[in-house]
Amino acid sequence: MADGMKKDFYELLGVQKNADAAEIKKAYRKLAMKYHPDQNPDDPDAEMRLKEINEAYDVLKDPQKRAAYDRFGAAAFDGSMGGGPGGPGGMGGMGGMGGASAFSDIFEDMFGEFMGGMGGGGARRRSSGPVRGADMQYTMDISLEDAYIGKETTIKIPTMETCSACNGSGAEPGTSAETCPTCHGTGRMRMQQGFFTIERTCSTCNGEGRIMRDPCKKCGGAGRIRKEKTLKVRIPAGVESGRRIRLAGEGEAGLRGGSHGDLYVLLNIRPHKLFRRDGADLHCRVPIPMTRAALGGKIDVPTIDGKKIQLTIPEGTQNGQKFRIKDKGMPILRSDARGNLYIEAAIEIPVNLNKKQKELLKQLDQSTGGSAAGRHSPESSGFFSKVKDLWDDLSS
Repeated sequence: MADGMKKDFYELLGVQKNADAAEIKKAYRKLAMKYHPDQNPDDPDAEMRLKEINEAYDVLKDPQKRAAYDRFGAAAFDGSMGGGPGGPGGMGGMGGMGGASAFSDIFEDMFGEFMGGMGGGGARRRSSGPVRGADMQYTMDISLEDAYIGKETTIKIPTMETCSACNGSGAEPGTSAETCPTCHGTGRMRMQQGFFTIERTCSTCNGEGRIMRDPCKKCGGAGRIRKEKTLKVRIPAGVESGRRIRLAGEGEAGLRGGSHGDLYVLLNIRPHKLFRRDGADLHCRVPIPMTRAALGGKIDVPTIDGKKIQLTIPEGTQNGQKFRIKDKGMPILRSDARGNLYIEAAIEIPVNLNKKQKELLKQLDQSTGGSAAGRHSPESSGFFSKVKDLWDDLSS
């Protein structure tokens, strides 16, 4: 080692010379907590030990300093290598607690942006320049018919707009904002406490970095005012629930002359009393009299455009049977194609029959029973045949 008067930095931290940055940081954190003066109030040597640990970590955490140390030893940092204070590269000394900036790494990990190291750069600062306005979202309920044909409508939204009196500056016309004299425009204040520094928002300017000596009377210095805005929204044919329409630049006005955010219109399609949507297809459940289903014939079915069409159903139509009507569904977005309309048969059993009607049904029941039951009711015949086979298997 080039400087025999100081202990080896790697030895001080208890790591090998080929240790990576993560290992060095982990070792330093453990030792810094162990030898902190608050943990050792009765040990006068703890503070000196901590100073040595800080000094070692401050060098080994920096790739350039570490390379210089590996080549020249601690002499690279005490000025004996020439080049003035700080040695090669003007790295500077480590007076005071000897590497207090090393503590910034630990406190930044613990407290994030609320604490910064003595070396600076640990905490994020609020920008004092223009800030883009916030995006907004507006939920719009529309009918299935609106989604089918598309429409253009208007909406009214409460938003923040740039103050017309001060053009967003927040200052009374003819005046301007001044740099905060307390934080000098940074928006942050540092307070020294022992061997580390706590950084907080400047209380004079509330982190803005500037102050208004003469704020705008219309907006009170905010640079924005709340107002209701009317906008046109075009809904394309074929949209589905959950789709968002972006209106660029129609969100909130930015701070300090910043650009507007965007407005997103979220579409919600209300349930329909007749149709159920599945993608581009529509489904409609249509009641059909039992006699019509048995004999076949024509029925009128509705379509989403408010019209009706005739559908021919075959003899013996069963409950739940579906019929497809091509191209009578929803438009497909950005396409000339359309989905299909599916009609589901809901066979309706007659109620409140008079005596004659009941007698006719009894005659029908008798005429379709017996040996002819399988021909007239194939599903029932097949089902009961399987039931008989099951009972026979169980009894045997």
